[in-house]
Amino acid sequence: MTPDLLATTGDYLRIWEMVTPDDGGGQQSQLICRSTLSNVSGAEGKKDFCAPLTSFDWNDSDPNLCVTSSIDTTCTVWDIETQQAKTQLIAHDKEVFDVAFARGRDIFASVGADGSVRMFDLRTLEHSTIIYETPPLTDAPSATSTPATPSTAGSTSTPNAPLLRISWNKQDPNYLATFKMDSRTVLVLDIRVPAIPVSELRGHVGTVNAVGWAPHSSAHICSAGDDGQALVWNISSMSKDKYVQDPVLGYGAGEEINQVTWSGVATDWVAIAAGKRVQALKV
Repeated sequence: MTPDLLATTGDYLRIWEMVTPDDGGGQQSQLICRSTLSNVSGAEGKKDFCAPLTSFDWNDSDPNLCVTSSIDTTCTVWDIETQQAKTQLIAHDKEVFDVAFARGRDIFASVGADGSVRMFDLRTLEHSTIIYETPPLTDAPSATSTPATPSTAGSTSTPNAPLLRISWNKQDPNYLATFKMDSRTVLVLDIRVPAIPVSELRGHVGTVNAVGWAPHSSAHICSAGDDGQALVWNISSMSKDKYVQDPVLGYGAGEEINQVTWSGVATDWVAIAAGKRVQALKV
């Protein structure tokens, strides 16, 4: 029987197992830490430093694989069974904020503080593909600013807007969803058409915090944010309307929503983390 496993990230990647007594004695199930995996960089001088982890994703096709992202610019693919890192790669130029597997075993994508979406293939890790990069932030130095000297020119360049979260469409892996920091808009990307979002979901009146595709539909996606709204979108018409303003469903939690996830088994249920509560919504 496959054990009931749970993963968490923070200072380490921890794998937990839900253990249920089989003696029928009425004892409660216990959550036991099965392993603690350290994101120790192999770089010289950093071998004793464990960089904090920002996110993770479990591979649906191979449950032994888990990928984590870190503030040290790396992504690490772990083998849960052997409790060893299969590979660690420098994924971005700055902190990596989120990572997600596509459908299948080999492909994953990440987003980070450098404002890029990058796609990786475990079979060919020698290179990655940049799917999208955000434009530079608008608060660029004014024309009256002191001109940069050659030695300081690099430090005065305008940074790109960071990307915070990423979600992969498991029914149609050509599509990804992401959003920028402090943005009210969800960006839908097509990996076949890099550089430009194919659709923008513009229904929130506060900062977007989370996004998740429906596991059973390629056209439905849920977003949530600081405005306390969980919005369900139908993007089947995005070929005609790039800017989608009206969601098909909406729920007001009355407080900020920080996370959303769609049930992979009961696909008419969505869970949200709002304030100090977790709520289950029927869609």
